[in-house]
Amino acid sequence: MTTTTERPAVATDRAETYRVTFPHLVRSEWIKFWTLRSTIWTLAILVVVMVGLVALITGLDEGDSDGDEGRVGALGVLALTPAVNLAALAVVVLGVLTITGEYTTGMIRSSLTAAPRRTPVLAAKAVVIGASILVTSAVAVALSYGVELLTLGDDAPDLSSPETQRVLVGSVLYVTTIALFAFALGALLRHSAAAMATVLGLMLVIEPVVAAVPWQPLRYVSPFLPSSAGGKVLQPDMVIDLQNSASSVGADLTAWQGFGVLVAWVVVTYALAALLLRRRDA
Repeated sequence: MTTTTERPAVATDRAETYRVTFPHLVRSEWIKFWTLRSTIWTLAILVVVMVGLVALITGLDEGDSDGDEGRVGALGVLALTPAVNLAALAVVVLGVLTITGEYTTGMIRSSLTAAPRRTPVLAAKAVVIGASILVTSAVAVALSYGVELLTLGDDAPDLSSPETQRVLVGSVLYVTTIALFAFALGALLRHSAAAMATVLGLMLVIEPVVAAVPWQPLRYVSPFLPSSAGGKVLQPDMVIDLQNSASSVGADLTAWQGFGVLVAWVVVTYALAALLLRRRDA
């Protein structure tokens, strides 16, 4: 009488084939991310708002310039700043809802059951949202620059200029990093309204108030707030120099130093969210 070991072998091979790995988690999160209507609408709004606002600003300024080529040329890079700041508000909503929506529906329990270590799930979500917004914002910035070329012609920002390259690349990185900051805060707070109120309140209320109040301790804090610091990467060197020279106290951050501060906010918030994810019940 003989025994066969083929069936256990097949079962083992099947288990190894379908085991949960990080690429499988990324694929799963990718499917969930792109099957939501809010994803398509929010990313579409990002592109439309950024390109449309750049077209409006450059178009109006060209009409009012009366041949002042220097003023038109100087505006080319600056036109991106308000457009990027407004587009960043859209990705804040998407970044928060990507994680808090699962807590609202209870789907997070299924994800954490499939991946008991938990932190890979959070990392997979961050990879998906970061990659998606990086590509979308790159397309939006490229279209915005194309609009400037069509509108301003020879007065459009010179693409060979290091300053122009830094502003264009920085715009893409800023929008992506703000989205990741909102995502990390959403993972930390687990509540859509609380997370969005915190991020938007910080960007739209707290940071402008801190920058405007003439109290010396706040002047030391202001350069290190997320949007204030990260937003330097969107600004021409002339604007950064004026901001640094206008303040007699506080740190004088360069464009990339300011962006590094924003990245530090993301890293710290994400680390806290990952730590609490391992310790708290879903």
